[in-house]
Formats: sequence, C-alpha cells, structure tokens
Amino acid sequence: MAAWNGLFVLVGLLLITLAGEAYFRLTRPFIETSIPIHFVDGVGLIREPNAELRYANWDDDNFVVSRVNSQGFLDREPVSAERAAAGCHIAFIGDSFVEAMEVPISDKFHVRLEDMAARELPHLDITTQAYGITYTGQINQISFYDEYASRLNPELVILVFFFNDFSDNSFAVQALGYGADPDFLPFMSAQRDESGALNLRPPDPEYERFMLPSRPQHWYSRAWGRLVQVSYFAKWLSTKSLMWVHDPRIMGEEWTEVWADMIAERPCCAWMQDVWKPGRKLASIRNSFAEDYLPPALLEEGLEYTVFGVEQFERRADRDGANLVILSATADMGRQGDPQFDRLSAIAEPRGIPVISGYDYIVRQGYDYRDGRWRNDIHWNAVGHRWAAEAVLEWLKANQDVCD
Repeated sequence: MAAWNGLFVLVGLLLITLAGEAYFRLTRPFIETSIPIHFVDGVGLIREPNAELRYANWDDDNFVVSRVNSQGFLDREPVSAERAAAGCHIAFIGDSFVEAMEVPISDKFHVRLEDMAARELPHLDITTQAYGITYTGQINQISFYDEYASRLNPELVILVFFFNDFSDNSFAVQALGYGADPDFLPFMSAQRDESGALNLRPPDPEYERFMLPSRPQHWYSRAWGRLVQVSYFAKWLSTKSLMWVHDPRIMGEEWTEVWADMIAERPCCAWMQDVWKPGRKLASIRNSFAEDYLPPALLEEGLEYTVFGVEQFERRADRDGANLVILSATADMGRQGDPQFDRLSAIAEPRGIPVISGYDYIVRQGYDYRDGRWRNDIHWNAVGHRWAAEAVLEWLKANQDVCD
C-alpha cells in the first residue's frame, strides 16, 4: 500500500511539473535575460552594438526585448551633430536607471521628456540621448561622455544619480562586483598615485586574463543553474523566494567572500577589511549609503571618489560650455533628513550644480512613489519614467536659459 501511495505522489508531482512547464512556456515569451556585452578601448564594457537585448523579470512578469544602438547603448540612434546643434541637446548619463532594460525604449524618461518638451517648450527644440550602463558610477561614466556624448556638444549634461553610486565609484567595490583584479579593471576608474592624489585610469583590455579565481560551485549549484536555464517551471520556482533555492551555496554567492578577502589583502584596498564581514552580500555594501550607519572606511572612500567623479564632469562641462545638472534617481532619495540626499547636496551645492529631486516632485504632485516602480524591483516602471520626465521638464521650464 505504501508503495502505491508513493507511486501516486510521484505521478502527481510529475503531472504538476509537466503542467507547470507547459503553462509557463505558453505564457512567458522567453526564459533568461540576455545582455550582450562588448569591450571598447578607452571606454570599457558597454553593450554589443546593434544586438538584441532581452530583459526578464519573472517576479513582476515583465519581459522586454530592445535593440542596442550602433554606439552600444540601449537607446535610439543618436541624432546628427547638425540636428543637435540646431536646438537644445541634452545628454543623460548614468547607470541602470538610464539604461532602463525594464521598459521599452519608447517609455524611457528621456524619450518621454523629448515628446513632452516638443508640446510644451517647442521653442527650445529639445533633443535627448541616453548613455547608461548598469552597475556603473560617475567615474566609470566619464568615458561615456568623452567618447560619445561630447561629440554632440550638449547644452545640458544631466547625471542621473542613484545612492549606490557612492560606493560604485570606488574601484575596490567595483572590482568585487565584477570579480576583477583591482589593477586590471574593465572600466574607467580612479586610483591614487604615490602622492595620494586621485587620477583617472583607462579600462584594461586584458582584464579577462586577470579575473579573480573563485571556489568551484557545488554539484547541486551547477545542476540547479543548468536547470533554470532550460526549464520555465524551474525558473518560476527560483523566483518565488523558496528558502532552499536561496541557499547561498545553490545561488553561487560564495564567491563574494573569496574575492573580498583577496581584494582586502591589496595595499590599495586594505580599508575593505573594516567593511567586509563573512556572509555579507555584495548588495549590502553597494547599498550601504541608503543605511543610517556606514562603516567609516566605506563612507570616506565613497564620498572622496564620488567628489572626484563629479569634479571630472564639472571640468568637462566648463571646458565644453555645457551646463551640468544632477537628477536624483530614486523616489526615496530626498525625503526630509535623508542622509544620502544630504551627502549628494553637500557635493553639488558648493559647486553650483543644480540637483533635481525626483522625490520632491513626486511628493508635491501627491503621488505614491510605489506606483512608479516595479513590485519586486526598485527601478522605474513606465509610470516612474513619466514622473522623472515631468520632473526634468518642470526644471527646464524654470531654467530655460540653460539652452541659450
């Protein structure tokens, strides 16, 4: 009898699995996010020009297919230099909030801004272009301006700032995220010379030869990883916060401990010893500036490097006759007493750099910021992109002289 019961259970589980697999194959267009990367000398890692990029967020049932432009960014083709010069051209530079894989290109805030401005500020003749790569800080993005954005001589350069930019500007944190050797990084970085001064260092085309080693994954981690790449039902299960699926050994998160220990041993990065704790995840370091308490070593490192990155953009804007502005990207960055917004303001205000607060705009309109983001993802949905466009448009209406 027990054998028959066991058989019925196995058959039932098999039928459920087959039904689930069939259902998700019929209702989901594809299974995996596909982000084609490409290395450009002097620029670093961007996207493969003209390639198809697929974004899959199973938690929010959000699946988007977009086309990378010829420069390697997730945007429309750049306008001509003649077209940009004929009106007021704006370059938006940033990380995942600018790249915005989560929405079609037509829904992105800079495209919406261009459409809104054509109706409400037609005399300014605004054109826009976005240069965004996920998981970059302002220092990494300097090469985006030098190699691409500056070609169109924008009247306005808007840095889209997210609170993890503070830590992402540190090359040590970036190296940890990529598993890269701190001395051979695939992006623009800043490091100290013998005098202690910060200097820009171009991306290293040989970075792949020096990637940090990691522990071999457990057999069940490798098996599960292969399964979720081919089974739609397993992929769905892996996104539903099942405790056994989120075991760090299964999810392959053990590498962060290995890399953090290796990076902290370098003379350049000894401060990481005061930040890294066994079992801590990379996200908790990158997002530390959203917390009330910061390890002093990370606070000092993040602020100093962020100041350096902003100053580099300030010098370029002054040199090229452009106006530099910062857009505070997240809805919760800017509420009263928020330390991360205060830190950003303390960098921008003494330099005369305006800061557009997305949070301030949302509050004044009476919106609920949660309506502008995905349920399980802090990035903007189409509503959030519209709000960001409206916030920038409002600022432009009050500061039309930036286009003179």
